[in-house]
Amino acid sequence: MCGISGILRFDGQRPDEMLVRGMMDKLVNRGPDFGDVYQDGPVIFGHRRLAIIDLSERANQPMIDEELGLVIVFNGTIYNYKELRAELKTRGYHFKSDGDTEVILKAYHAWGDECVVHLSGMFAFSIWDMRKRELFLARDRLGIKPLYYSCTDNRFLFASTPQALLTTGDIDTSIDKAALHHQFTLHAVVPAPRTILNGVRKLEPGTFLKVDLNGKTLQKRYWELEARRPGEALSEEEWVESIHVALRQAVEKRKAIADVPVGILLSGGLDSSLLVGLLSEAQSDKILTFSIGFEDMPEESGHEFEYSDKVVERFATEHHKIHIPNSDVLSRLPEAIDHMSEPMVGQDAVAFYLLSERVSREVKVVQSGQGADEVFGGYFWYPLMQQACGTDLQRFRMHYFDRTHGEFLETVSEQYRDADYTSELIENLLAQSGGEEFMDRVLHLDVTTLIVDDPVKRVDNMTMAWGLEARVPFLDQDVVERAAQMPPGIKFKQDGKYPLKAIARGLVPDEVIDRPKGYFPMPALKYVRGAFLDFMREILESPSCKSRGLYNRLYVDKLLSAPEAYMTPLHGNKLWHLALLEYWLQRNVDQA
Repeated sequence: MCGISGILRFDGQRPDEMLVRGMMDKLVNRGPDFGDVYQDGPVIFGHRRLAIIDLSERANQPMIDEELGLVIVFNGTIYNYKELRAELKTRGYHFKSDGDTEVILKAYHAWGDECVVHLSGMFAFSIWDMRKRELFLARDRLGIKPLYYSCTDNRFLFASTPQALLTTGDIDTSIDKAALHHQFTLHAVVPAPRTILNGVRKLEPGTFLKVDLNGKTLQKRYWELEARRPGEALSEEEWVESIHVALRQAVEKRKAIADVPVGILLSGGLDSSLLVGLLSEAQSDKILTFSIGFEDMPEESGHEFEYSDKVVERFATEHHKIHIPNSDVLSRLPEAIDHMSEPMVGQDAVAFYLLSERVSREVKVVQSGQGADEVFGGYFWYPLMQQACGTDLQRFRMHYFDRTHGEFLETVSEQYRDADYTSELIENLLAQSGGEEFMDRVLHLDVTTLIVDDPVKRVDNMTMAWGLEARVPFLDQDVVERAAQMPPGIKFKQDGKYPLKAIARGLVPDEVIDRPKGYFPMPALKYVRGAFLDFMREILESPSCKSRGLYNRLYVDKLLSAPEAYMTPLHGNKLWHLALLEYWLQRNVDQA
């Protein structure tokens, strides 16, 4: 894991090294172990390294191959790099390091643009081709690793975070109207290529981008997820066994491909508990596990220790149980928001931030259960969508959108009232998925788009804030592709995620398998009262908020008058949504 950055100028001038070093300063947390720059005429790269594979200096970046005329900055992990290395050696390539970065360089030289289809893992990288005088940038299939950029007539900037780009002082920070609509209707998901800022864009998952010296760009999608049945029909048992094999391999390789210890974030839910169980089958040494809990509210427990403790007991893990008081949550919330690459309203962001702080003291790599609900149909709103009537859009919108278009128009000030961008986007994405059944199309949308800019981004941001690499085996390419072809009826048996429940039976304690679906608890950001309400009121009534003019003040006053009365269909607090966006802008844009 690392932080990458770079500049390519189109006007023949040399980029200012201090600009890329400023970007690198914002990426130190993502790569605390080493940093360096590379410059070649109109291009400059900056890199911050978190050493996970090949801990030697030979694997430092930017990595330069003078013989091939290539330079790379890379963030991520390539799980099949050893197999690719062996294949490339048979083609005559030789290696100076033992890690995965150099393998990408040789793969690019061997296969050109098609190098990405050979890579299995999570990645965002940029290669400078000294001979072609061209940038090549790519992002992994599921968008697990971030890649932001900004392009004008004079230059192209890229980095792992928008905060790094903002340090250059050359970014249009006006609000993107369509992104604002997504922010308040799609649970703060703003699908690529947009971000909330007009001057910052992000590369779409499963896509590469080429940029030449004249500013000409070429973008191409290299991977599509197929949500259709395979040619050969499989029985339910065969489907489950297929997923079992793929998932076990995904867990094992995410443990094996590291030169440092690997732990597991154990929430007490089925997904993370199953990871512990599968890993226990593959290794004999102690498994490191970590759980976190918060203060209870009258309406909701703040922890799931009763379940995680059963998993710890079953597998005798080396466990770390962390309990955080609400006072710590509120005092540390500004830090967490500083590390959000984009404004994210998920209540568990600060939970992951505080958990990662503690976990990073013990390990540099963890496995996490993100993706299981989207891939295997675990959320409570999926059955509601199944039972609803109407078009695909109507069935989806009714149970997912945080606000109707009418309420959005009530939320924002007049200058931001425009078209129903979110309905148009979702209707197109559902239609483009090619899924045979409605729920095929819904899960395809979730896995390829919505998950990228909600739980996956949240976990990446909050773990990398502490130099902690999070690996997500449920988003392994093989697991995702097999699951997408599976009939939805199998996934939605027994209230959802049936394949995982079937795999876990006899391995994980039954109490964990049969418990009601839980969510990473952060009740203080749902039931807004006391100091948390004072905090949000101060933000929304601040001179900065009022002068920015994003919100309709009558709507703000309505929410402040009854802060617990206005909730979204996904059980989010609408007041928190407004406060979070404004506070993110204050801390990440106003202070840039």
